[in-house]
Amino acid sequence: MKISVELTLTPLQDDFEPAIIHFITKMRSSNMIVLENPLSTQVYGDYDEVMNVLQAEIKEAFELIENGLIYLKIVKSDRHDYEPHF
Repeated sequence: MKISVELTLTPLQDDFEPAIIHFITKMRSSNMIVLENPLSTQVYGDYDEVMNVLQAEIKEAFELIENGLIYLKIVKSDRHDYEPHF
């Protein structure tokens, strides 16, 4: 089953950029499609693969920051090629 995930890592600390860059770099090194914009990162792929990678990388991200949160949205379909028609 294919899924699309949008997530935003928000470290609640002053020095937040290194943790975000590390997280995105780790996501990019996976076999999944990873797209970024200034507000979030989108990950596309097989459910089991995406969730396994996210589980490991979210844990590592939380270990690297003092306090933080992750916003996560999951859609059951691969939407990486979506283009608005309006």
